[in-house]
This record gives sequence, structure tokens and C-alpha cells, in this order.
Amino acid sequence: MSSLPSMKLSAGAADFIDEAYLFGLLGGKRPEAARVRDIIAKSLEKQALGVEETAQLLLADTPELVEEIFAAARELKEKVYGNRIVLFAPLYIGNKCVNDCAYCAFKRSNASAIRRTLTEGEIRGQVEALESKGHKRLILVFGEHQAYDAEFIAQSVRTVYDTRGKGEIRRVNINAAPLDREGYAIVKAAGIGTYQIFHETYHHETYARLHPRGTRKANYLYRLDGLNRAFEAGCDDVGLGVLFGLVDWRFEVLGLVSHALHLQRRYNVGPHTISFPRLRPAAGVALDRELLVGDQEFKRIIAILRLAVPYTGLILTARENAQVRRECISLGVSQIDAGSRIELGGYTEAGDAQVMEREQFSLGDVRSLDEVMAELMGAGYIPSFCTSCYRVGRTGEHFMEFSIPGFIKEFCTPNALLTLQEYLLDYASPSTREIGDRLIAEELAKLVDGHGKQGVVQRLKEIREGAQRDHCF
Repeated sequence: MSSLPSMKLSAGAADFIDEAYLFGLLGGKRPEAARVRDIIAKSLEKQALGVEETAQLLLADTPELVEEIFAAARELKEKVYGNRIVLFAPLYIGNKCVNDCAYCAFKRSNASAIRRTLTEGEIRGQVEALESKGHKRLILVFGEHQAYDAEFIAQSVRTVYDTRGKGEIRRVNINAAPLDREGYAIVKAAGIGTYQIFHETYHHETYARLHPRGTRKANYLYRLDGLNRAFEAGCDDVGLGVLFGLVDWRFEVLGLVSHALHLQRRYNVGPHTISFPRLRPAAGVALDRELLVGDQEFKRIIAILRLAVPYTGLILTARENAQVRRECISLGVSQIDAGSRIELGGYTEAGDAQVMEREQFSLGDVRSLDEVMAELMGAGYIPSFCTSCYRVGRTGEHFMEFSIPGFIKEFCTPNALLTLQEYLLDYASPSTREIGDRLIAEELAKLVDGHGKQGVVQRLKEIREGAQRDHCF
């Protein structure tokens, strides 16, 4: 294996997180209700908000205005994405790491962590297990280590795509350390979807304290610049994320919005997804409970992000328990994981119990994919395994052309129905299939009569008759 990538930055790399300015915005007065409503109205017109406008929503903390923000987030989510929820699963490939992040069970100083890297055969076994449940979309997770260079990541992606069990994986996303431009190009050529980098915290002092000097992750600017290099290498689909519970949650929201605006200004493409996990217990980790984000604050994070970045998918992970996920999905979430295991080898070896020494953190929702599917459909959502945008080239600027005005919904709903029909026929339990058949009938009744509806009906018929899978609109 080669060494870790070079620390060369992108052309014109700069630290665009103006900490004093962001904290200054948060130190302002509570805004007038009329001002908050004007900002909400702008967002409902599917216009991205500026940092100052987002700060006004964060300062609007009266119960009445919070409820109005929640209601607007629900409305905007329906306008842009409809009632579909995309499902995926994480697959941890290796947990060796050169870093020593204070909040992570995989930190190099954690002697209790069980280190492991899946072999190619073990990756195939995990993928087959995931395919047998109905998964079509995965995110591969890697520690930062010289063993996990760009070639290794790319080969892992190819192994996943080449593994055909009961079904196939149609899209592989990546959650890994920042690469150099050459590394991103190698990984991109393997056929990935989104490359996701968590900045963890945008607060400089906190970042330095949590990521000790002498570790690769200690270089704040190199990590902040990571997605710039991805764009320079041709990766036009990227994801942002922070770990809430390390510093003032309102500052982190402004950091995420600042990052999204930076990417859109520089590359004319904002983030495809934003993740907002909360800090969770982990083996060998001591939590600062004073900074932990409560459920009501968490809901505000989701709703405000939905209003601030209307075109971006929001990911709610299984770190949260089932009840929290039920309450939060309507506030703007468009993607969730389900049936997740985060132990190395967990999909074939873990059984029902979580093993803390093998996990990066503890999960809050360990329900099966089928259980989550049934609950989503019972609540009126269309579970989706759609990957059509990637296969027909609707990425980067092309995706933004559809998503910013809200047109992407015209593709999302039909494709969601097709992938749901596949799941019901191939994997669902009888009770889940009954719920799903009823939901598909209800959704078809909502479609406007015409060529588009006829196309959906015809393709659903072909799937049921076994003539063809993997349709695309």
C-alpha cells in the first residue's frame, strides 16, 4: 500500500469559516416575527438562505416562531422531495486509524478497540447479506490509515458492485478521509456516488483540542479544503456533515451553511447531502454532557437546515432511536439508513447484540429494514432505493438545475414507486407487502393522468411480471 496522500491544497484554498462573524450574528437580538416570516417565505420559494438569514432563524426561539419554522420545513420538504424517503445502509470496511479524535472509539489510543480490515471475501459476504435484505444503496466507511489509500477504496467499491447475490448494489457512496486530487480521481473512476467528509466541528479551538497535534486530522485547513479538491478531480457529488455535541449547535449550523454557500459560489454546485449526527456513547470515550444537543434543539437543527439549503438532501442516521426518527423525518429529512450494523463484519457475525468494542459509536435504532419500511409506509412515506440520477447523469450542475427549482420531485416519486415495487416482490414480509401494495395504489391515484402516469403503470406491470428490473425515469 502507498502512504497517505500528500497535503497539497486546492488552487486558492482558504479558511472561509469567519468565526468572529458567525458568533457575532448569534449574539444579536431575537428577530421580530415579521422578519422571520419574510425569511421563511423566501425559503418556501426554494431560494437558499444566506448565513445572516439562517442566524435569524436560529435566534427565533419563541414557541410560536419555532412551530412556524417546523411547519415551513415540512411544507418545503413536500414541495421539493415529495413524500419519498431514500434508504441506505453503512458498511464499515476498516477501522485502523492514525488519528486520535477524542470522541471516536476508533481513535488510535483506544486499546479496547478491536481492529480489523475486511478482506475482499469478507466484503462480498457482507454485501450478499445486505442484498438478501433488499438494500440497493451503501455507504462505505473507512478509518484514516495508509492501508486505506485511494486504490484500496476504489477496489472495495468495485468488489461491492461486482457482488451479486439476491439482487445487486446500484450505488456506493464513500465516507472517508480527505484525499489529494489524484486520489479522488481514482475513487471517482470506480463509479462512486457521493464522497462525504465530516468536518466534525467548524470551531477552530475545539477542532484543535479534539484532534491532537501530530495527527493527520489536526490540519484544519486540509480537511476544510477536502471537498474543493474533490471537485477539482471531477467528483461533482459531495456530502457535508458535523458531529453535534462538540460545541454550540447554532454555530455548527452556520458553519454548515457557510460551507454549502462556499461550494455553490465556487463550483456552482452545493452539497448533495448534509448529515447532522449527534454525539453518541462509544467505547473508550468520555462525553461532555453539557454540550449534548437535546431533542427539541435537534428538531430545530433539521428544520432550519431544510429551510437554509432547500436543494440539499438531509440524512438522519440510526444513531437516533426509533421515536426520535419518527418525530424528525417530517421536518425535512430525505434519507435514512435502516437495518444498520456498524461493527466490522456486523451483517453476518454480530447477531442481535451490539458489541461496543467493535463499533465506532452505539446505534439508537437497530430495527430491521423490513420493520422500518413497514413503518414508513404506514405513515404515508414512499421508501425509495432509487439511484437513477447517477445512472442517467443527473449529478453536479445538472442535478442542481432540477433540484433548486424543485423539479427533482417529478423524477423522485415515479422512481421511488418502481424500486418499492421491486422490494415488495423480492424481499418484503407478507404484512409489509400488504401495506406497500396499498400505498402504491394510493400514490398512483394521485398521479395526473397522461403519458407520465401511463409510463409508471406500465413499468410497474413489467416488474410484477418479472420482465425487467432497474427502470429509470
